[in-house]
Amino acid sequence: MTGGAAAVVGIGATAFTKDSGRSELALAAEAVRAALDDAGLGPGDVDGMVTFTMDTSPEITVAQAAGIGELTFFSRIHYGGGAACATVQQAALAVTAGIADVVVCYRAFNERSGRRFGAGVRGREPSAEGVALGWGLPYGLLTPASWAAMGARRYLHVYGLEPEVFGHVAVTDRRHAATNPAAYFHGRPITLADHAASRWIAEPLRLLDCCQETDGGQALVVTSLERARALRHPPAVVVAAAQGAGRAQEQMTSYYRDGIEGLPEMGVVARQLWARSGLGPADVDVAVLYDHFTPYVLMQLEEFGFCGPGEGAAFVAAEALPLNTHGGQLGEAYLHGMNGIAEAVRQLRGTAANQVPRASRALVTAGTGVPTSGLLLGADG
Repeated sequence: MTGGAAAVVGIGATAFTKDSGRSELALAAEAVRAALDDAGLGPGDVDGMVTFTMDTSPEITVAQAAGIGELTFFSRIHYGGGAACATVQQAALAVTAGIADVVVCYRAFNERSGRRFGAGVRGREPSAEGVALGWGLPYGLLTPASWAAMGARRYLHVYGLEPEVFGHVAVTDRRHAATNPAAYFHGRPITLADHAASRWIAEPLRLLDCCQETDGGQALVVTSLERARALRHPPAVVVAAAQGAGRAQEQMTSYYRDGIEGLPEMGVVARQLWARSGLGPADVDVAVLYDHFTPYVLMQLEEFGFCGPGEGAAFVAAEALPLNTHGGQLGEAYLHGMNGIAEAVRQLRGTAANQVPRASRALVTAGTGVPTSGLLLGADG
């Protein structure tokens, strides 16, 4: 969508932990209430809600728990972490179409103490998606890390690189997490040597190439830009939003394309964002790129045109662009990318822990390897 008519006006989160001791519904309700308070709005102002198909807390149940009344819009986005930015797109579409006035986007889970994605595939109901996964499962491709490792290995082969190049992303994320009090790895930076010494998970991916498992919740509030200007904080304007799925797209196992060293789905998103906004890589002040696995950050930089194919690691090492200033999912928390959107909002407000001076445009992306989404957020005016 071409933006400019809607904005993110509230952000709220729970603490990011490894054992919340609470239900996912309680986490969702806490995050929603915090986001509304941040915006200076109340539960009675909300008439729309958006979340992930993967979320266990339905919109109507979260509405009850948070004190929200009647809803005129509710929507869910599929494909796991690929849904993150699309929740804001859905909210913005509803607001600009006049279907809803104030829409809350949320995601909450106990991904460490409850269901752990890294534990592998188990007990799936028969489905077309399960059939696609089934081509790799008998050969040991059982976890997200093993699925990502295939593309990572091909990336290294095509560009003549070694696994150590992925360490630049991990070090950058953890450096920012170390100075972010909300991050799980606050005060704990790492070095390239630490990355290279961490144990293999699925070659060529090491432990420090893989995101965390987190318990927590994150919520965002979206309303019209006109209303946003009268609220508590400067609005983060939705300049452009997009979803994308590539040819021969599967969920994490798109191995039958002509090449698997890139992320065509993110290329679809990038082309839309640049075309709809009239902006380009040089116009971005800060990037929050979905970092479930470090190689995918390099591929995203290349798909968006920040650098050439195979040049992502050198680009990160040169610190040519402020990247994942909250610490990313490797350093702050793994909330399926929703905490990354919140970081972009903080940057545009000027309130981030690792603030980029005069940041006025932020790029945010959602999960890759799956159908995905992206946002360009901007300061008002």
